[in-house]
Amino acid sequence: MKSPPGGAPSEYLPQSDTELAELRLLQLADSALPIGTLAHSFGLESLVAAEILTVGGLRAFLRTYLEETGKLETVFCREAHRLAAGGVETFSIGRWRELNDLLSALKPARESRAASASLGQNFLRLASALRDSVILREASGTPAVAGRGQNIVHHCAAFGLACGVLEISADRAALAYLHQSVANLVSACQRLLPLGQTAAAQILWDLKPTVLETAQASASCRVDEAQSFMPLLDWGAMEHPAISTRLFIS
Repeated sequence: MKSPPGGAPSEYLPQSDTELAELRLLQLADSALPIGTLAHSFGLESLVAAEILTVGGLRAFLRTYLEETGKLETVFCREAHRLAAGGVETFSIGRWRELNDLLSALKPARESRAASASLGQNFLRLASALRDSVILREASGTPAVAGRGQNIVHHCAAFGLACGVLEISADRAALAYLHQSVANLVSACQRLLPLGQTAAAQILWDLKPTVLETAQASASCRVDEAQSFMPLLDWGAMEHPAISTRLFIS
């Protein structure tokens, strides 16, 4: 029996590495993580403004998002995890740069690329502060894009890399990344649409089987096979700067 600090004896069992990893994963996938996630709608604001996206169609839209964009990003999340899982001896900074460059090429909308890169760099910076790691420090030092003054580090790749460093399994990382991605979009829709808390919770609940299916599908997809086809969402992201009044950055 173990006594918690300053307290009476309890039934708590000794802390295990698995439990600690789970707790860290919960924090990394929390929407309250201070990386700026709540400031981005990834084009949804444009679709709502154009009356293309409604509450009635939200569930089906987000399901497609998971199957397309979600799967693409989870494939890259898993690949980044593989880069870190072998330790510093097998980590390749060249492959890390190639991975982020390839994902940039697969995101046709500049606004979505910039949002993903901003979140990724913020996430990696925070992860480096939380865990002293040669891999995280080296990855966050990726050379900046000429003329832009920022590093190309996409959120999904940064998430997978950090989970690899923390020895969180790739499957758990994939599920957590997908879930937090769609949860953040539901949260954005609560500010854009007449979507109440109960209805939002029901949509997120109903999407969980799709999250599982997408995570499983990403496990058997290679990076050079990964693709996403959501032209409506790309249009929404490209159109976003033209909206006269905006709640979100993207």
